Amino acid sequence: MKRNISTDDKMLRVAIFLLIAGLYFAHVLTGTVGNYLFLTATFILSTTFINFCPVYWILGISTRKNMGRIQ
Repeated sequence: MKRNISTDDKMLRVAIFLLIAGLYFAHVLTGTVGNYLFLTATFILSTTFINFCPVYWILGISTRKNMGRIQ
């Protein structure tokens, strides 16, 4: 898997996860919608640890700048 997530993208993904998780555990997001948003946020967070986003790969997107380094 070729890395396709930049550091800025990672920080944004963590912030989104923290926001959604906070709202979920504060019982602002509830029910089916809350569960789906929390699962989606967990998926988004998991992509930060592997430096690869399958959705970006399908769409041919990369937010990572290639500086000639081995990825």
